[in-house]
Amino acid sequence: MSVTKEIVTERLKTVNGPDFTGNIVDLGMVSEIFIADGKVFFSITVPAARAQEMEPLRAAAERVVKAIPGVAGAVVALTAEKKGGGMEAPVPSRAAPRPVPPAAPATAAPRAAPHAPASIPGKRGVPGIEAIIAVASGKGGVGKSTTAVNIALGLAANGLRVGVLDADIYGPSMPRLLNIHGRPQTVDGKVLKPMENYGLKVMSMGFLVDEETPMIWRGPMVMSALTQMLREVEWGRLDVLVVDMPPGTGDAQLTMAQQVPLAGAVIVSTPQDLALIDARKGLNMFKKVDVPLLGIVENMSYFIAPDTGKRYDIFGHGGARREAERLGVTFLGEVPLEMGIRESSDAGTPVVVSKPDGAEAKIYRDIASKVWDRVNEERGAAAAAVPSIVFE
Repeated sequence: MSVTKEIVTERLKTVNGPDFTGNIVDLGMVSEIFIADGKVFFSITVPAARAQEMEPLRAAAERVVKAIPGVAGAVVALTAEKKGGGMEAPVPSRAAPRPVPPAAPATAAPRAAPHAPASIPGKRGVPGIEAIIAVASGKGGVGKSTTAVNIALGLAANGLRVGVLDADIYGPSMPRLLNIHGRPQTVDGKVLKPMENYGLKVMSMGFLVDEETPMIWRGPMVMSALTQMLREVEWGRLDVLVVDMPPGTGDAQLTMAQQVPLAGAVIVSTPQDLALIDARKGLNMFKKVDVPLLGIVENMSYFIAPDTGKRYDIFGHGGARREAERLGVTFLGEVPLEMGIRESSDAGTPVVVSKPDGAEAKIYRDIASKVWDRVNEERGAAAAAVPSIVFE
C-alpha cells in the first residue's frame, strides 16, 4: 500500500486540537505534508503561549501516522508562531529525568579520567560515542564537507572507530562523497542502522530522500530530523563522531552546539578576507555556547601548476593562519587547491583512501592527528577542572 498525503490527512483528522476543539487538520494546524520512501514529515503550528504543553498533541499525531500501513517512520515537529508571524525557538523535547547517583563514600572522590567524556550540564550525550566533533564554516563553498570526510578518514586511518553525521539537511553531501547508495535498514522498525563505507559509519538525510528532492522545511522540522539522525541510529561503539555541519550560524548549528556535548569544533575557511569574515562568525558562535575551538583549517590555500610546478596563491595565502594566531586558536594546516582532491571527491573515493600515500592524504592525516590531540587536551583540561571533594 502506497502512502499518500490524502491518507495521512484523513488519519490526522482523528487527532483533537487544543482543548478538544475540532481536529488539527480542520483547525489549519498541519503544515504541508512531505512523504519520501515511506517516511512522513510535517509540522504542527500551535499557539506560542501554550507551546510547552503541546507535546502530547505532537506525540498523538506522530502515533496515528506511524500506525498507517506502509509508513516506515514519521518526523513531526511543533512550530510556535508569534503574533507578528516570526518563528520562535523550537519547542524543546521533554528529557527523561536523570537518575540520582548513589551517595559518595566518605573518602576523597577520584577525579574523572582524562580520557572520559566530560559531562556538560543540559547536554545529553549519545550512548557508545566517546567524542563528537563539529566541522563547520561561516559560509558555503569553502570545501567544508570534503574537509570533514577526509578528516574522518584520517582519524580512521590513525586507528580510531569513526562515524560521520551529515547534518546539512538542505544539501547533504555524504552519499556522493563516500559513494554510498540505497536506504538504511531499521532495527525493529524504529532505530536506523547507519550506512557504511571505507570503515566509516554514516547517516545522512541523503539516504532517506532522492538526491533531487528539495527539502523545503521550517526550522523545527530540521531540528527533529537532526535529533532522529543523531539519537535514533544504532551507531555502536565509536571513538569519535564527525558532524558535517551546514554552512552558516543558523538553527541547526545552534541546536547541535546547545544540546549536544560537542568535544570541539573545527572551522574551515579559505584564505581571502571575505571568507575569514564569515569564519569569525562561526568561531564566535561556538565561543558563546562554550564549545571548545579545536582549530582552523585553511582550505584551497595555494595551487601548484601541474605542468610547471609553480605555486599560485589564487585566493591569497596565510589568512587563516594569521586569524588563528590573532585569536589564540590552533592552526591545523593548509590544504592545497588540487585537482585530484576535487576529482576523487566527485567520484566518491576521497583522497585519503584513493591515494593514501599521496601528499594530500598526508596533509589530511596530519590535520586529523592535530584534531585528536586537541580533543584530548580539552578532555584533560575538563578533567583537571573537576574539583576533588573530601568528606570529613
